[in-house]
Amino acid sequence: MTNALQDPLSLDAQFCFAVYSTAHALNRTYKPLLDRLGITYPQYLVMLVLWEADDRSVGEIGEKLLLDSSTLTPLLKRLEAAGIVRRERNPQDERQVRVRLTEQGRAMRKVASDFPAELLCATGCDAETLTRLKTEMRDVRDRMLAASAAG
Repeated sequence: MTNALQDPLSLDAQFCFAVYSTAHALNRTYKPLLDRLGITYPQYLVMLVLWEADDRSVGEIGEKLLLDSSTLTPLLKRLEAAGIVRRERNPQDERQVRVRLTEQGRAMRKVASDFPAELLCATGCDAETLTRLKTEMRDVRDRMLAASAAG
C-alpha cells in the first residue's frame, strides 16, 4: 500500500502538490526557452494574450489570465521598459489603460512559435495526450472557480 493510501494528508496524496510540482517543472522547462526572448513565464502569458489579439485593456488581459491589476501592472511595466509593449490611456475613458505590442513584441512571436513543439518533446507525451490533459485541467479549474464563487 502506498503512503498516499495510508495517509490522506501525505504529500503524494495531495492534488494541490501534483499541480504545484507540475507547474514548477513546467516553469523550469520554459526558462531556457523564455531566456531566448528575455522574458519571464508570467510575462510570456501576457504576450500570449496579446499575440491572440493586440490592443487590449489591462482589465481584459487580467480577466484572461485570472490576475488582478496589482499583479499585472508590474509585469506590464517591465514589458514596456523592455520595449515589448506600449501602455496608453484610452482617450475615450481615461480610467482605462490599453496595451499594444511594439514591433519588437510582434517579432518575438516568431521565436516563440517553436515553443509548443519543444514543450511537447520535453513532456514525452503525444499531442493527443496533452490536449486531453489541458481539457481536464481546464474543467477542474472551472469547477473549482465556480465552487469558490458559490461560496
